[in-house]
Amino acid sequence: MIVADEQPSGDHVQPFQIETPGLRGRLVRLGPAVEAVLAGHAYPPAVAGQLAEAMAMAAVLASGLKYDGIFTLQLQGDGPIRLMVVDVTSSGDMRGYARFDEDRLPEALTASDGPVPRLFGAAFMSFTVDQGPGTDRYQGITPMEGRTLGDCCHAYFRQSEQLETAILLCASATPPLQPGWHAAALMLQRLPAAPSIIDPDAAEDDWRRAVILMSSATPAELLAGSLSSADLLYRLFHEDGVRLYRARMLRHRCRCSREKVERTLRSFPMAELMTMREDGLLRVTCEFCKAEYAFDEPALARLDGFSLPNKSAAED
Repeated sequence: MIVADEQPSGDHVQPFQIETPGLRGRLVRLGPAVEAVLAGHAYPPAVAGQLAEAMAMAAVLASGLKYDGIFTLQLQGDGPIRLMVVDVTSSGDMRGYARFDEDRLPEALTASDGPVPRLFGAAFMSFTVDQGPGTDRYQGITPMEGRTLGDCCHAYFRQSEQLETAILLCASATPPLQPGWHAAALMLQRLPAAPSIIDPDAAEDDWRRAVILMSSATPAELLAGSLSSADLLYRLFHEDGVRLYRARMLRHRCRCSREKVERTLRSFPMAELMTMREDGLLRVTCEFCKAEYAFDEPALARLDGFSLPNKSAAED
């Protein structure tokens, strides 16, 4: 095994390449970022588990793109979980939240279907890359088809992408030897190659073998903090050889701020803002991190005279 640098500790994406032609992958392992996102929300375990997996999925998908801005994964359906949003900046900052109907959860959890049809119902997922003003926003939308989020991701790549892709997703509140929520994603992709360079039959055999080896990874291995990413990948692919590249660190960080909230409030008529006050204060809460911003009448008056586009502060 060839390792590019010292192995990372903490939340990270570990890119790698199997030493057979045309096979590359990425391993995502999350702990503190998941805990930080879930803190303060009191999500039921079923919702928390899906959000943790969605964070790992967003990180592994974003890490395969070249962008300078924000990658957003959005899951929306008519089930108990109505909306789930995770975004990842090009610098590695992550955040996420979920909206759900707690009254519908007990009945959904007794159904025999997989977690996606039980919790999301008829749903779709979208991927957005926003690189800021003056650039085109890329967006892909696809139905959520499958029992699990991993199944839905497979379906997306089958329908929308040219690369053959295999993915494992898992999350747990009690991984081996580690208290608290952790999540992981392991993705393998087959790059296109010229037939004159690689024998098609041999390439197909290499791909199938790599997927079988990847599928042997257990949730306990993927989530185990005592097993480094290098050791895990060596355990899976040492027979074929594996090359590790520089890892990319991830972290929880919300982008909300009082300035962004003020920019949003300036898009409302002052009379409407005054009617939104309770006990003399207008309170705005970030859906991602639950930070609260309070404005009294003098603070609101200082916002008057501006007219900016309406934009949700929680999504800025």
